Amino acid sequence: MADMTNETTTEGKRVAVGDQAPDFTLPDKNGTPVRLSDLLKNSAVVLYFYPKDDTPGCTAEACSFRDQYAVFKDAGAEVVGVSSDSAESHQQFAEKHRLPFVLVSDGDGALRKRYGVPTTFGLLPGRVTYIIGRDGIVRHIFSSQMQAEKHVSEALKTLQAMA
Repeated sequence: MADMTNETTTEGKRVAVGDQAPDFTLPDKNGTPVRLSDLLKNSAVVLYFYPKDDTPGCTAEACSFRDQYAVFKDAGAEVVGVSSDSAESHQQFAEKHRLPFVLVSDGDGALRKRYGVPTTFGLLPGRVTYIIGRDGIVRHIFSSQMQAEKHVSEALKTLQAMA
């Protein structure tokens, strides 16, 4: 199911299905702190890590999440995108593509390391989506650097199965 071709982790342990999702507090596009545990009080969370704002694959992925955002909300989930880009970059990216969901800045890559998100070819930050239930447990993980838009269909399929 997951496309792990040529992907390796830079840290030891990866978060796995069934694990408690590591909590975090990171700034959103406006610099406002976003805390995973606060989001989980109201909804499941689709936490997706992507390499870089405004690149072709990342834009296609973000716009696909945007186009299905109402379906995610109806399924009881919030979408949160994570990259190492700055809050300012996220703000421009969100405005340019009318992204209605949260983008958080993991500037030093610490959250990416805590989740064990792999790199591709040892260089490119990985593209991994985690579906986290309201109980904070990771229900599904999809990892594919090249199939950016498939992250959306995988996330929806998992959320619908959880309902």
